[in-house]
This record gives sequence, structure tokens and C-alpha cells, in this order.
Amino acid sequence: MKVLVSGGAGFIGSHVADRLLGAGHEVVILDDLSTGHVEQLPAGARFYQMDVHSPWLDELFTIERPEAVVHQAAQASVRRSVEDPVFDASVNLLGTAALLQASVQHGVRRFLFASTGGAIYGDTDLVPTPEDAPALPVSPYGASKLAAEVYLRTFHALHGLSYAALRYANVYGPRQDPHGEAGVVAIFTQRLLRGEKARINGDGKQTRDFVYVGDVADANARALTSDQVGAFNVGTGVETDINRIFALLRQLTRSDRPEEHGPPLAGEQRRSVVDPRKIETLLGWHPQTSLEAGLSATVQYFREAPAIRPAVPAPPA
Repeated sequence: MKVLVSGGAGFIGSHVADRLLGAGHEVVILDDLSTGHVEQLPAGARFYQMDVHSPWLDELFTIERPEAVVHQAAQASVRRSVEDPVFDASVNLLGTAALLQASVQHGVRRFLFASTGGAIYGDTDLVPTPEDAPALPVSPYGASKLAAEVYLRTFHALHGLSYAALRYANVYGPRQDPHGEAGVVAIFTQRLLRGEKARINGDGKQTRDFVYVGDVADANARALTSDQVGAFNVGTGVETDINRIFALLRQLTRSDRPEEHGPPLAGEQRRSVVDPRKIETLLGWHPQTSLEAGLSATVQYFREAPAIRPAVPAPPA
């Protein structure tokens, strides 16, 4: 089918586009390149440089007539969402609403949305966290993703638009931006390879659910061809603390940098791991890549890749 992938020049979006092309789908990419990179655009995909608020969005849908939309574009910085919640909402909520409206007007059959696991659930004692746990976001980023999911349900009820909200755990892998705040694996990897200091925030015992980007791309491919509707966690269900990530990466990069700790980040979640049993049962998806294999592939990518330039964020609205 013909699929429009928003954010297809970004870290996760480019892997999703690659996976869909490999499965024989026709792929059209929409990306404003504010955080994506043109060199990550896959061969064989048509590319439109525009954001989801563009007045040309309707014309793009008229020209391309996508049968499905895979919405990966986002404002993904929790810290920036706290500093500028209006900008965060303009991208993550209003941008999603614009794509939903265009999808309904142009007969799109299936809509996938890149949501978030940890930021939606917030601090919870229910670990691993299932989809029916209370949604208690503690950041504007988590709130905007949750609100966008409500819009998905509303468009499904009003217009019959089939959708799936994929609640990602902590995604890592090749092409992740080491200059952002969310990619601790990329940050540690690049700094250790350069012989630089890689500081761990706090005691390093905070845990996350690390899921490899190739497995996330596969989850999107499965959800695209399914008729299941709702929210689905995309993760491993396994807790890994930051100290272990650092130790594994230090070994893989053959670094002699000592483990160093800095002050904890204010408001950082202590534990975050999602329960993936729903997507395993209904979509037949489960992660294929072990943590060690995924980290090894990531280190190899950063060894061979040219220096990654910092992404230039879009100015506040």
C-alpha cells in the first residue's frame, strides 16, 4: 500500500520507512528536517520537506493519495516541553490533529501514531506497566501524547478511522542523535568512542526498558497491516539500569573511562518499563534483538558513521 511517513528522515522514522519499503510498500516521507537528516532518507521514497502545519498539507494528500499514515514526527524533548509547553502542544497535539483531519478528508484507511510509554504512565508502582494502567503524565510532553491518543479515539468514533497508538519504551540504535536528551545510549557511545567523559545522572540505578529500533520498525510494519485498534506498548518488559548500560558500552567501545556520576535530573522517573504482552498477543510482535546485540550494532554504527551534526530545533511558535 502507499504509506505517508511523517518524520521519515529522523531516527525512528527512517528505520520505519526502510522496513516498509523492504516489505514492498510505497513510501512517501514528510519531514521538515528540524531534527531529521536528509542523508537518512531511504532510497526509493519520495520526499516532501514540510511540517505537519504546512498550508500545503492538503495538496500533498491530494497528489499522493496515501492509504495509510505512519505519524513519527514529534517534539520529543521532555525538557523542552517543560520550558515551552505551547510549542510542544503545537507539534504533538495540533500537528497530529492536522494529519488526522487530512487523513479523514482523503480516505486514509489506517493511522499509526508514535506515542510514549514511560511519559504517559508517569511514576507508577505497577511495573512492568500495562496499557490499562492509569495515565498520569508528569510532563507536558506526556500530556500532549496522551491528548493526541484521545484525538485518535475520537476520530475513530466519529469517522471510523482505524488506528493504533504505539507506546514506545526507550528506543535506541543506529542513527540516534547523540546531541539530544533522550538518547543515553547514543550519548554514552559517542563520548566513549571519543575518549570523552560520559557522566551518569544520579546513582545510575534508575531503570528503563531499552528496545532496539529495528524491532520498533517491525512493530510498525505489523500494526500497519493489522485491523486491531487501540494503544499498544512496544518494549521488552525488561528493566535495565543506567549503570549496566554504561558498563556494557564501555566494554564494547574498549574505553578506559571511569564511571562518573553527576547530580540527578530533577523530576526524572526512577523506574520505567512497559508490559508488551498485549502487542504480542494481538499482533504477534515480540522483540528479536537482545540488549547486547543491539548495543553492539549501535557501537559499530557510531564507529563507522561520519560525525553527526547537532539537529537544529525549530523556533518556538
